[in-house]
Amino acid sequence: MLRQQQQGQTVAQICREHSISEATFYAWKNKFGGISTSELQRLKHLEDENRRLKQLYAELSLEHQIIKEVLRKK
Repeated sequence: MLRQQQQGQTVAQICREHSISEATFYAWKNKFGGISTSELQRLKHLEDENRRLKQLYAELSLEHQIIKEVLRKK
């Protein structure tokens, strides 16, 4: 999408084509505008790892809470 803008397409055209708002386009442009392909891949990998770790934390936290409740009842 950013390449499309660099090639002369207007933001409005790009947004219509991809069914996104202009605010979303500019947010993505700010986030990904100056990032190389390798940096983008690294960012995606880190975001995936972060999502996985958050899920793991949530599961462990729930298990911990359940164990505390069981021990409290004994």
